[in-house]
Amino acid sequence: MNIAAHTEFIKQFSKQLGFDYCGIAKAERLDDDAKRLEQWLNKGMHGSMQYMANHFELRVDPTKLVPGAKSIITFMMNYYPSAKQIEQAPKISKYAYGKDYHEVIREKLKALMQLIKEQIGDINGRGFVDSAPVLERSWAVKSGLGWVGKNGNLINKQNGSFFFIATIICDLELEYDAPFAKDYCGTCIKCIDACPTDAILPNKVVDGSKCISYFTIELKDALIDESMKGKFNNWMFGCDVCQDVCPWNRFSKATTEQQFTPLPEILNLTTSQWEELSEETFRQIFKHSPLKRTKFAGIQRNLKFIQQ
Repeated sequence: MNIAAHTEFIKQFSKQLGFDYCGIAKAERLDDDAKRLEQWLNKGMHGSMQYMANHFELRVDPTKLVPGAKSIITFMMNYYPSAKQIEQAPKISKYAYGKDYHEVIREKLKALMQLIKEQIGDINGRGFVDSAPVLERSWAVKSGLGWVGKNGNLINKQNGSFFFIATIICDLELEYDAPFAKDYCGTCIKCIDACPTDAILPNKVVDGSKCISYFTIELKDALIDESMKGKFNNWMFGCDVCQDVCPWNRFSKATTEQQFTPLPEILNLTTSQWEELSEETFRQIFKHSPLKRTKFAGIQRNLKFIQQ
């Protein structure tokens, strides 16, 4: 197979695996992103997420992450659910309704890597899904899949922003897609106006240390900052406000990935039922759920905070 055939083969098989989009960009240092990331870190907008400051050069230069890298293959997978939570349920971000996406997508990337090696040759490459220093959204833009909105999310013109993003960085030369050149947010500031904690700033800057998702998922402290009291609007795990108000998400369609089928407990448990849940039951039900990230103690902390 030649470069064009390799490219077509990878894109076709990614569809068979359930990825909605696949774009490819040349592996190179992200100089502009490096400057933006450095400024963001210097302002402390990562809060206690120290991992965001670690491995800076690996994050902005894929050839340091995978020596000899030539191509960044970026995949997008829809997670928009077909079902909604009941009104009495404490709110949970839609990405966490089903099975942990790390587990789901990692298996798909492994399968694709295996097939590439079988059909093309023993290439050097690694798959990443939100667990390594990779600037996925930047690579998605560079490979023509969408633009970064004012809320910091990658927005696809056809289907909005409810997508997981994953990458394969490899030393295989492929055909590269044209970068997504236009910003279709225009003058819209719905996400900025709607953010309950004023975490979305002008010029596409999101103060991660003010985001509800940061407080309810990333923050490991026993207590949440009192200044945030009354602002969480019943969000117990994550927050979707900036995506829910985005006009582009009127094009969102329900995912066809069965592993993202919502857990009945996430849709139907009321606040009082969450409070009555034992740690053992929590571990059993959410063994393969993103909710295990905060652990039982984190969920209990969040529940108490949103009811104060």
